[in-house]
Amino acid sequence: MKKTVTICFANNKGGSGKSTTCSNIGYSLAQKGKKVLLIDGDMQLNLSLSFFDEDTVLEIAQSNKNLYYAIKEQRSLSDYIIPTPYENLDIIPSSTLMSGIEYELFTKWQRELILKKCLEDVKLEGKYDYILIDAPPTLGGWAMNLLCASDFLLIPVEASPWGLFGLANMFEFYSTVTQISPDLEVLGIAVTKVNERKNYFKQTMAALKEMDFYVFDSYIRVDSTIEWAQDAGKPVAAFKKSSRASEEYELMAKEMHKQAQKRIK
Repeated sequence: MKKTVTICFANNKGGSGKSTTCSNIGYSLAQKGKKVLLIDGDMQLNLSLSFFDEDTVLEIAQSNKNLYYAIKEQRSLSDYIIPTPYENLDIIPSSTLMSGIEYELFTKWQRELILKKCLEDVKLEGKYDYILIDAPPTLGGWAMNLLCASDFLLIPVEASPWGLFGLANMFEFYSTVTQISPDLEVLGIAVTKVNERKNYFKQTMAALKEMDFYVFDSYIRVDSTIEWAQDAGKPVAAFKKSSRASEEYELMAKEMHKQAQKRIK
């Protein structure tokens, strides 16, 4: 049975490109024949909106077939998986009710490990090569749940003057999580929203290279195609295969796969 690798895309700073990176890497891996399950862990629903129109996403969010109800009832996530319009790519959608997930977790036994337990059946089945989780831009009990359920943490960082803001808090939180989930590793830092003509891009890269964590060689430049694809509810490559952003996400997906396979235990 193949190893299912679970990767959480997380950064406590909003606007870092978490959902966009998660959705497009997931799509790229699926296009290469990998079976991928996406989990939308954010009440903003951005990962779900990357694959479905707004009406469909809101309908699911208001139903009982989303991540919120799975966690609330502590049921196997296998009952909440729905296919996307793309081959090899499934998703567990989120709900706006996720705004109350911290309250739901508060009284639960071993609350940091609820998602991990709900994922057990899915991982044991061995159907998926990758499970990719989009985390909210917060550091709390729910974010801890997402990380405890993961093998790796991938941190998207925006190449902007504020891009590194709060990154120390993210690493401190990661250190706390490893006290509960010691096998969790930082897979790497992925730089997004790059404008190579700006000095702060070089400053961002230089600062990241001084850290003890892997920094992806591939990065994502600013490209209007990304916004157009988001507006259409599609991954970039499905919207415009010939775009620069499509090529860059494909390169990042290859690099992520290579790094993950090197470090699987």
